[in-house]
Amino acid sequence: MKNRIFLSPPHLGTLEQQYVNDAFESNYIAPLGPQINAFEKEFAEYTGIEHCVALTSGTAAMHLALKELGVGPGDEVIGSTLTFVGSISPVIFLGATLVLLDCDRTSWNMDPALLAQALESASQRGKLPKAVVPTDLYGQCSDYDRIFEICDAYGVPVVMDAAEAMGARYLSKKRADKSNQGAADNTRGCHAGVGARAAVFSFNGNKIMTTSGGGMLASHDKALIDRARFLSQQARAPFPHYEHTEIGFNYRMSNVLAGIGRGQLKVLDDRVRRKREICAWYENALKDVPGLTFMPQAAYGIPNRWLTVILITPELFGADSEAVRLALEAENIESRPVWKPMHLQPVFQKTYPCRVLGGAVSEDFFNRGLCLPSGTAMTEEDLHRVVNIILGV
Repeated sequence: MKNRIFLSPPHLGTLEQQYVNDAFESNYIAPLGPQINAFEKEFAEYTGIEHCVALTSGTAAMHLALKELGVGPGDEVIGSTLTFVGSISPVIFLGATLVLLDCDRTSWNMDPALLAQALESASQRGKLPKAVVPTDLYGQCSDYDRIFEICDAYGVPVVMDAAEAMGARYLSKKRADKSNQGAADNTRGCHAGVGARAAVFSFNGNKIMTTSGGGMLASHDKALIDRARFLSQQARAPFPHYEHTEIGFNYRMSNVLAGIGRGQLKVLDDRVRRKREICAWYENALKDVPGLTFMPQAAYGIPNRWLTVILITPELFGADSEAVRLALEAENIESRPVWKPMHLQPVFQKTYPCRVLGGAVSEDFFNRGLCLPSGTAMTEEDLHRVVNIILGV
């Protein structure tokens, strides 16, 4: 059996080990320490989002962000249906109700037209959502300008789920200027998450940069981040003893893992470049295959291409996405269907029922979509292995 090709495994260099060794030598093994402080500072500098707190996961970051926006029982939160469950499960943690929106075909992200419709309807009912949570799917930014404009008109804050989008860019000089990021060159635009009330990032093991597990909550709102940092440390008040006037959470990232994050951040641009090269390689190798298309690149952005994703039309290709997945698995190659839409998940149909606007587009992507191996350490031989199996199905 040939070596396994994973979907998106970690890709570590030498700096990660150096920073972890520094953490061990300083004996700062518990949460907090110089690596955490440096990681948050460097992350803010890289993204242009001024205030950051490093946490145990992207889900923890989303939980704290929504809590600080006052989400609670009886409230509604609008989210993307084509997403990972961790993007929206904190809404349930807080006792609120989900409203799920379909995606569009140009970006695969939240459809701004449906968002406008949803907020207009909510305004007429006199019950606006406490927050809107769009997902930057597979490393492609949502249409920030349109989404922010729609939400600003109703005074509804946006928490951007940028968990998959480290290194992705949105080409909007207006957004860059508003964020004081100093990105006057519109060929670079602004980083994913810039301009939202808060942005959530994930450093899970399969992300484009990883700390093995972890996340970051980032915002231009210093007070929001200060509160999130306080709550992430069990809401311990500033006394020599343990004093608590409210309930907090054990959500702080380890100083050791922050060292890994610092090393990963240093090579992130190289990782994004390689992800995009891999996607381009697949596109070129499969461009003439009937019934096979790729996730498009929206005109307004530069995605990080965290995963290369294809859509398969069985009537033209001769097999469906599951047949391709099984053929790859038989050769020890991991691939994965596109996210199953949240409105199709049993937990959101039965246990925590939610409303959905649209749904046909995300259902089509789930039925026909397949994520291909996209690890940045893949060789050309690995890529040929994948493509030859697809062509041979």
